[in-house]
Amino acid sequence: MDPLMLARVQFALTAGSHFVFVALTLGLATLVALMQTRATLSGREVHGRMTRFWGQLYVVNYAVGIVTGLVMEFQFGLNWEGMSRMTGGVFGAPLALETIGAFFVESTFLGLWIFGWDRLNRWVHLGLIWVVTLTAYLSAYFVLVANGWLQRPVGYEMRDGVARLTDAGALLGNPTALLAFVHVLFGGLLTAGFFMAGVSGYHLLRRTAEVEFFRRSMRMGLVTVMAAVVPVMVFGGMQYRYLQPTKTGGDDAAAAVADFTARFGPGDYMAPGQAGVGEAVMTGLWALMLLLAIVALVKVWWGRWLVRGRVFHVVMICAVPLPYAAMLAGWMFREVGRQPWMVYGVLKTRDALSPGVGSGTIAVSFVAFTALFAVLVGVNAWLLARFARRGPDGGALGAAPPVAPSAPAVTATF
Repeated sequence: MDPLMLARVQFALTAGSHFVFVALTLGLATLVALMQTRATLSGREVHGRMTRFWGQLYVVNYAVGIVTGLVMEFQFGLNWEGMSRMTGGVFGAPLALETIGAFFVESTFLGLWIFGWDRLNRWVHLGLIWVVTLTAYLSAYFVLVANGWLQRPVGYEMRDGVARLTDAGALLGNPTALLAFVHVLFGGLLTAGFFMAGVSGYHLLRRTAEVEFFRRSMRMGLVTVMAAVVPVMVFGGMQYRYLQPTKTGGDDAAAAVADFTARFGPGDYMAPGQAGVGEAVMTGLWALMLLLAIVALVKVWWGRWLVRGRVFHVVMICAVPLPYAAMLAGWMFREVGRQPWMVYGVLKTRDALSPGVGSGTIAVSFVAFTALFAVLVGVNAWLLARFARRGPDGGALGAAPPVAPSAPAVTATF
């Protein structure tokens, strides 16, 4: 097989798998922070238990997601040396900020939050989870700044065949990055909302003894879905203003093709057909989720249905994969539609491939990475399902350490 196609498919699988983890992490971190805020202010036990239960699921997803992110970045040096050499001075800057300025802070404060239960002041502990949430947003922002530059390169100039950053403000304020960031933020909330509703529906369907716990969780998940589903559409639609002409077609596309032909020679510069498939799937799934959000509005209005509606519980369980599928379809539309460019109008994907890398080398790494990511996704799904089934009393996050039994008294006999 063509090494370029192998490298593209390999990156698509790893990046798409990593994004599945990121979506739930972003949304669930926000909801856990809100739960703990309410628990801290009210002092009610149920809110504290909700924080611990959903926080444990968040930590599981976050931990496995870290590994997928490390493997994904490894591919830049392995398969895309041409891109790193030509555009690393611009593309690499926001990724470096993400790693040094956001990820390290996020992981450090998350560790303090995990091991600080009942050891730190409650307000300090609450501050930790909000730092984790905000740095998660910052991390996502820097990644989308890098991706936005691939879509719409700004704030740079070419010197001796290498891209040099000339305007950091233009790079950080790129509309393709800002709109995508808000779109992904609400997409994460939508994912977490459906996840909470699905897990809660599972327990309510089983007639669990924790009815009040999962009724509250179901309500919070559904309210999140209702709050996020329309902004996801709005900010997704706003990005169409900045789409590449070759993705949208029309007179602008013809002019762009003529310009590319004059600069880079003849070639197929129109977006592949798979991009249109991704757009259609994304739109259809969003319409389905909007319908479910309307049904959720009725359920929340008549609260007793949250507990009694067994069919609704099954629907919510089945709806958990919908936002994942919609976001992957949207990612396909965004990324595949940029082809044949790695950096639109600047660097072709074929020229970004590492020189001297043959199909055999990429095939071996493709099999290894695909197997690794399949295992990671499977392990994550198994762990989430395992801890979710256990319920609020089945996890260890924030649990008090076991007390060692006291030594029996020794009575000396003389």
